[in-house]
Amino acid sequence: MSRRLQVIVASTLALAACNRPAEAPPQPEPTPAPAVQASYTCESGAIIAVAYPNATTAEVAYKGRTQRLDALTTASGARYAGTELEWRTAVRNGEETAVLARVPENLEADPVVLQRCSRPAPDVAPAKPEPAPLPAAAANAVNPPCKGPQLRLSAEGGDAGMGHRIAIVGVQNLGAQACSLTGYPKVTLQDRQGRDLTAIRADQALWSYLRSGQSPQPVELAPQGKAFFDVAWTVVPHEGEGERVCPSATRIRVIAPGDTAPLLLDQALTPCGGRMDVTPFRSEAEPKVAAPEPVA
Repeated sequence: MSRRLQVIVASTLALAACNRPAEAPPQPEPTPAPAVQASYTCESGAIIAVAYPNATTAEVAYKGRTQRLDALTTASGARYAGTELEWRTAVRNGEETAVLARVPENLEADPVVLQRCSRPAPDVAPAKPEPAPLPAAAANAVNPPCKGPQLRLSAEGGDAGMGHRIAIVGVQNLGAQACSLTGYPKVTLQDRQGRDLTAIRADQALWSYLRSGQSPQPVELAPQGKAFFDVAWTVVPHEGEGERVCPSATRIRVIAPGDTAPLLLDQALTPCGGRMDVTPFRSEAEPKVAAPEPVA
């Protein structure tokens, strides 16, 4: 090979190397949502503990064994089944009822009921009230509004039942000064690539299907203090609207009221129907519900 040809080949290789597209950095795996834990009291006196680690799985602890069951399509409520057990839940008359059954060897036969169980379910109002106006509530705040750079998000558990899911999100004040949060956070879901899932809208709601709510009130955060809010969604596809598979989100993006700095929390969820509910900030992870007035 001539000297001139060697120079041309070397130049061509160097130019190709410069024009090679840079490889995208590996994306971190999202932190799975904490498994929702629930305990059901059965007619026999047994207690069955069930974990819902994601939208399509139930882990049922029964007689010293924990079996992983997969979600199945059902006309109402929720249904999970494995090779040995089947677990069904539904909400009726203020209770979430559940049936544990053995899967028969002959699939055409009916499952054999092993336990009938229940746990309390919150009352569900017939219609959602409109969110209360915020200016008057915000005026009652003692401390200045919290800003994004002084805040951090955390996953604080949740709840599940009858195809519905709740994730409790904590908002911690990492600053040296106290601040306050009033009203609703602005919440957007993102996919694994960090793109906003704009097809899923966030509705402001005083309550969710599984939980009573409360009107927006100022929440004062001392240094290291926390406020909380819920993100609620359904995991049952709206097949009547042509939805077969629900979108998969891996991150929650939050902006505090009156601010523009986003906060991110890696958490997996699959909201169906193109919507989710977001509740106001509150001071307790589990909202306190006022006791009913005594009847005279």
